[in-house]
Amino acid sequence: MMPLRYDLKIIASWIAPGARILELGCGEGDLLDWLKREKQVIERGIEIKESKVVKCIERGLSVLQGDINEEIQDYPDNAFDYAICSQTLQQVYAPSELIRSMLRVAKMGVVSFPNFGHIKIRTQLAATGKAPVTKELPYSWHDTPNIRVLSLDDFKEFADQAGFKILKKAAIHTKGDQGKMVTILPNLFATYGIF
Repeated sequence: MMPLRYDLKIIASWIAPGARILELGCGEGDLLDWLKREKQVIERGIEIKESKVVKCIERGLSVLQGDINEEIQDYPDNAFDYAICSQTLQQVYAPSELIRSMLRVAKMGVVSFPNFGHIKIRTQLAATGKAPVTKELPYSWHDTPNIRVLSLDDFKEFADQAGFKILKKAAIHTKGDQGKMVTILPNLFATYGIF
């Protein structure tokens, strides 16, 4: 079993044992699997890629194949304690609508995303004049699944404007499954934000 990524460890620490979880864009189910084993959550996931759904099912996870924006509409109000959208928000066409749906079906929502305000991204753009490619953002502009570029400060401003209350936040810098919290100038030095 692969170690849980650092950002997923932070999210897992926010989840109460026995909670009902919906993970949007759950990938191969690493977080759901860990939460099911370690915190005995009742898990559900939505993933668009069939090969990843197969991996989830092989792990014994309850995962549906489909578009998160559409499939979330089939769940009733307050069906979950937490709705999680980890490293997927930047790929969503209507983030405000998705977050509202998350907060409709769950008591709390958790989102995380790569920080486009990170110093490495700023420096690369300034030095080369081209769209940055980093470990956290490994795609060229023409083949990236990311349709949004946002920083930690962008998300905080968005949350204020949209009326979403941020209860917890973490700015982190990761290397593989290791990482650390960033408290000094997080919008400049954090590779990921979790809210």
